[in-house]
Amino acid sequence: MLKFYYNPRSPMARRVWVTLLEKEISFEPILLNLNGDQMEPEFLGINPFHHIPVIIDNGFRVIESLAIMDYLEAKYPTPEMLPKEAQALATVRTVQMVTNNELLPQIITLMYKDASSPQFVQATEHVNKVFSFLTDILGENSYFGSDRLTFGDIVVGGTISLLVKVGISLNNYPKLNDWYERLMQREAWSKTELSQEEFEQFKRVLNIIRKRKLSQTRSQPATAVT
Repeated sequence: MLKFYYNPRSPMARRVWVTLLEKEISFEPILLNLNGDQMEPEFLGINPFHHIPVIIDNGFRVIESLAIMDYLEAKYPTPEMLPKEAQALATVRTVQMVTNNELLPQIITLMYKDASSPQFVQATEHVNKVFSFLTDILGENSYFGSDRLTFGDIVVGGTISLLVKVGISLNNYPKLNDWYERLMQREAWSKTELSQEEFEQFKRVLNIIRKRKLSQTRSQPATAVT
């Protein structure tokens, strides 16, 4: 049986979790608490970069959420979540990349900066720019690139659910809001949605990791350029 290494607070793991549920793929969930167990030799032997999610399918290991999703689509093609038509496929890939490159990075600022700070205001403006773009690219479709759920929906939906918990509203984007409500009504989404308590725990853990990385960066000696 396919093994799925995850933590429910991880937005990257949630992408894979939702994919497994939507495709009705049987799997063995292996929970990592991320309290240091991701640094244990046993897990480092599976993923030396100590990140989740990871799947092992009949001995074949895949790391990185988007790579895992592509693998699952290729091996378990029903229901289809990655369109084959050129424009629809480009739409899905665009939504995935815009989410990773433009939307997801704003969450840290929105979580930890004061609402009156220039950084918070700038991040909010950028999120609204992305929301306008997503509204345009969604068009009249029920889902991104299709009238059925796609990987674009799964990737951006998980990120927007975090933004909603931070307090970002979709009220000014009625098409996007309708899409989001439709998405959240799906069983796989309701099953994997974080409670407010779990979200607050996610924020605390993420803040510890963020501060640790900042400390490590500041302690590194400057490199001479010759």
